[in-house]
Amino acid sequence: MAEDPQTPVEIPIPESLRQQLDAFRRQLWRAKIAEAILAGFFGLLFSFLLVFALDRVWQTPALVRLIILLGGTSLMAVFAPLWMHRWVWKHRRESELARLIARRYPGLGDRLLGVVELQQQVENADTLSPRLRAAAMQRVAEEAQKRKLDEALPVSRQRSWTLAVIALFLTATGALIFAPKAGMSSLKRWLMPLSPSPRYTFTSLENVPTDLPVPQGEAFSLNLKLAKDSEWRPESGEARYGRQDAVSATLQEDHYRFEFPAQQDPGLLKVEIGDAKHFIRVTPTLRPAITKVWGSVKHPDYLQRPDKELDLGSGVLSAVQGSKVRVTVEATRELSSATYGPLRLDASEHGDEGAMGVEGPKARTPEITLAEEGFAMPMHWRDSIGLDGEKGFEIRVDSLPDQPPGIYIQGLPRQHVMLPEETVDFETLSEDDFGIRRIGIEWRGEFTRATDQTPATGEIELGSGGPEMTRLAANASFSPAAFKITPQKLTLRAWAEDYLPGRQRAYSEPVTLFVLTHDEHAQMLKTQFDRVIGELEDLARRERNLYEENQRLEKMSPEERKKDENLKRMEAQQDAEGQQAEKMKELAEKMEELFKGSARNGSIDKETMKKMAESMQSMQELSQKDMPEVEKKLGEAQDQRNTDEKAQENMEDAVEQQKQALEKMQDAVNKANDANQRFEASTFVNRLKKAATEQEGIGISVWENIGRTGGLSRDELDPKDEGLLSDVIRQQANTTSDVRWIQEDLNHFFTRTNKEAYRKILDAMTESRIDLALEDLRGELELNHGGVARQSSGAWAEKLKEWAKLLEGEQKNGQGGGGAGSAGANEDEDFEFMLRVMKMIQQEQDIRARTRALETLRRSYEGKPSETKP
Repeated sequence: MAEDPQTPVEIPIPESLRQQLDAFRRQLWRAKIAEAILAGFFGLLFSFLLVFALDRVWQTPALVRLIILLGGTSLMAVFAPLWMHRWVWKHRRESELARLIARRYPGLGDRLLGVVELQQQVENADTLSPRLRAAAMQRVAEEAQKRKLDEALPVSRQRSWTLAVIALFLTATGALIFAPKAGMSSLKRWLMPLSPSPRYTFTSLENVPTDLPVPQGEAFSLNLKLAKDSEWRPESGEARYGRQDAVSATLQEDHYRFEFPAQQDPGLLKVEIGDAKHFIRVTPTLRPAITKVWGSVKHPDYLQRPDKELDLGSGVLSAVQGSKVRVTVEATRELSSATYGPLRLDASEHGDEGAMGVEGPKARTPEITLAEEGFAMPMHWRDSIGLDGEKGFEIRVDSLPDQPPGIYIQGLPRQHVMLPEETVDFETLSEDDFGIRRIGIEWRGEFTRATDQTPATGEIELGSGGPEMTRLAANASFSPAAFKITPQKLTLRAWAEDYLPGRQRAYSEPVTLFVLTHDEHAQMLKTQFDRVIGELEDLARRERNLYEENQRLEKMSPEERKKDENLKRMEAQQDAEGQQAEKMKELAEKMEELFKGSARNGSIDKETMKKMAESMQSMQELSQKDMPEVEKKLGEAQDQRNTDEKAQENMEDAVEQQKQALEKMQDAVNKANDANQRFEASTFVNRLKKAATEQEGIGISVWENIGRTGGLSRDELDPKDEGLLSDVIRQQANTTSDVRWIQEDLNHFFTRTNKEAYRKILDAMTESRIDLALEDLRGELELNHGGVARQSSGAWAEKLKEWAKLLEGEQKNGQGGGGAGSAGANEDEDFEFMLRVMKMIQQEQDIRARTRALETLRRSYEGKPSETKP
């Protein structure tokens, strides 16, 4: 059947040519795919090694690492697909392969391209013979078989890429093997470029700061420590602050210490040690300073005081031993840490130290219990930015012992003489450092002569204090009569107690009160009267000398008195007269006190008191009027404005008034001597009575102990009885001496007055040989002959009383009325009335004073009756 010329005919490529082209395609694809894969691996390895290399030089920034990673992976993720698209996808058809072959074999390639086109041409049989096309395609296939198409393949870089990848792989492997830490660090930083993982350096430093605050205006140092696992240990390193000269430091005991000068402005510090490079931002800042310091004190429980806070601006904290103290400081910035100690005791360290509690800018020590000695407490602090405070700051803590209270008696002399009914008013004052509990007074009596009475003892509380009271004062009134204390020697002391457990009372300096009988008081007044009279006589003699000198000056002419030496004499006379007036005033005050004491005594007769009053009045007039008037006239006589006649008149008036004053002074002396003579006469009665009482007391004391001591020698006596016997013997010696003095004074008094009654008593005492008898009595006492001593003491006591009674009768007879006129009688009555009024006033004052003393006693009973022992 003939072919239809209109039907298209497709002629396929010869099989041999197809197979040859398929083989060419496979070789092309294999080569280019391998190149794409190798290029991707190359990019990955190269980027890793690039990061590794850069890390050895500097701290590769995260952005650079990210770019490197993206660049390395782009060969695999971008370049390989593009490469494969170009060489695989675009060379899958025979026409594309023919064009590629045409690059190496242009003629063959064109013919192969023609064969491909003939294969795809669809024509009618009329237009092109299928046989001719098949023949043409066969011919090209035969020609292609004669050629090696693999030579038409593009130049292959597979080997180069392979060698490069192998080289990079071996390099990377070597880095991981020989520097595993560096390799793994770079691998991590390469895979995760945005991670904060630090680069690894062969020189490794510990705790390198990124920000470094330093003290402003002070030289500072940077101390970097080499890590123990550092693979490289450079001998030195360098650091540079900004653009300043580099500072070097050598390795010493694994440390590099860089010293920098003082800085004011912030800057960047670059440190290079081996392959380690660090950048530190330095910020000069003022050190944290302490703005406020205060302490809290917790007192020991026994003080009963509340806790208190103290401002420690002075740097010293003082507290009592046993207190618990705590110190708090406040800084200019928030603190990160603070420590105290070691505590220093003098020059040695106590050893205690520790951390302080930190809260913001405040730091507080724990409670520290104070021992017997204080200490210095150094403090160190660091703020939140790492700066330390100034060195040398410390607080001095003084440990104060709880001293015993001080107690004083004010307003009372150390020795005071008084009658039992008198009252002494005084103030007790106590001071203590940590609180006064209470104060009071106590008294202990002591008899100065043998007696069967018990010495007085007692105490009263005057006031209560409190834990916060460091000063306590109380007024006290003490009257022996109010406490039923008989005449004796009293030792009075004030006492105070504080709050320290187990502490004994603190006592004041003792005050000795001599509580006298009226007879003893009269004898004391007599002694004082003697001294006053002696001073008055001396004053009269000096006034006589001044009067004689003024007479000499009076006899001078006015012109002669105006000479300098005579003017000085007159001025000296005026000054001396002023001094005389002052001394007379003082003496008049003494006389007034003596008169009041005599009026209080009650045993001194009226006439003696009258003479004393007259003498006292004369002395007062002299000191207040007469002698100042003489001084005034002497001053007027020296006035240069006066005429000679006026000056002479003033001088004559001065001499005349001084003459009158001298006469009045002599009259005062006479009256005082007269009163003293009467006073002395009256004291003999009191002295004899006193001696009798003492002698009687000696006998009583011996008789009380005769039951235990009778018939024993002194060597056989109990020590207590021996002591009592020694006291009695000593008292007998004193009484014997007193009797001798009475006898001697009677002799002198009789010689001066020639009074018959006193001669009789003197003769009686001489004939009785009482002085020798009393001395023999002392001998009997030393032999412990108690019965003999008792009998002899009683006999001589009665004899002394008899003589005292005789003298007392004589004095009463001597005071009998004389033939005085009505004026004298009126004066006596007036004086007696005045004397009675004075005594009444004194008695009223004594009553009020004893009432105050009893009120003090009542309050003491109400306060703590169990402790009051009046």
